[in-house]
Amino acid sequence: MTSRTVTLLDVARAAGVSKSTVSDALQGSGRVAEATRDRVRTVAEELGYRPNSAARRLRRASTGAVGLHLPATATRLDYYMNLAFGAVERAQEDGLDMVLLAPSGAAGGRIASRVDGLLVIDPEAGDSAVPGLLDAGVPVVTGERYLGPSAGPSAAVVCDNAASLTALLDHVTERGARRPAVLAPSGSSAWATALRATARSWGLAHGVEVALRTVPFAATPAEAEETTRALLTADPAVDAVICAPDGSAPGVLRAATALGREVGTVGGGGGTGGSNGTGGGTPPEPGTIARSGPGLLVAACVDGPSTRGAEPPVTAVDLRPAAYGHACAELLCDILADRAAPDTVRRHAWSLETRASTGSPG
Repeated sequence: MTSRTVTLLDVARAAGVSKSTVSDALQGSGRVAEATRDRVRTVAEELGYRPNSAARRLRRASTGAVGLHLPATATRLDYYMNLAFGAVERAQEDGLDMVLLAPSGAAGGRIASRVDGLLVIDPEAGDSAVPGLLDAGVPVVTGERYLGPSAGPSAAVVCDNAASLTALLDHVTERGARRPAVLAPSGSSAWATALRATARSWGLAHGVEVALRTVPFAATPAEAEETTRALLTADPAVDAVICAPDGSAPGVLRAATALGREVGTVGGGGGTGGSNGTGGGTPPEPGTIARSGPGLLVAACVDGPSTRGAEPPVTAVDLRPAAYGHACAELLCDILADRAAPDTVRRHAWSLETRASTGSPG
């Protein structure tokens, strides 16, 4: 039946049941035995049946659109733009338009009248718009868990952010670092909270004091540079800097260059920092450039053009944002089509991309 659209009647005939039974089974309604429901769904999948989205909207008085809420800083971050494109692409597969919601949000009732469901990405517990979105009366999928109070169930697609930072800390340690630092994001999102907690717990578990500095959630390269310069000047023993915010790694590299720290090595250098990478020398005067300081490893929690195109290229965690947005939209589509429960949690995989900034091959 691949040469034409598969209909409810086709599924009914193949499953040996009535058309109304097929409709009830696929929508999760009516009094259909579980075995029959499973058989109908299996047959529908085998035949390649896809619900008629226009007819479904008429039956349910739906809008044919879903809403996307991103953090207020998202418009200038490559990560969220790629995530949005992935979500739009997946929603369109189910005939749904994507509506980008204003960062300030709107009253839940107004939103519910405009969309069939919502994607809320990296929700902050302190964001006053989020509770209204979660209680808007439509299915909600969050990208990462919401850590604030919520009245109703919401589904989620989550990454193991603790594991990704652990992998970075383990990696720089394996490359020789003995005094790592983490520029962790501020805020109350699950991502930011996990990174700050992991930096502390990893240090305790390994008997290593991790130099933890908090920077804005969407820190600019200039903000990362300022923080890194202050950190390395005050604590020259730091031999690895892991920066969290998307796009901030070039600032860390600029700070290292200004202070004469050779990126991609640990120890070495006969200048102001000593030869063993543990510091102990006198940092250069502000505004001057040392010529042969100790080495510094640099890594990032979010991969993107700024890490791949840096000199040297920066080791980073690839969160696969387009695939992540696709996964969030897919879960919402599955909930709207009764293919998933409204409190389903799915996991999204990341990968560690090692590059020259940690002395690793590209």
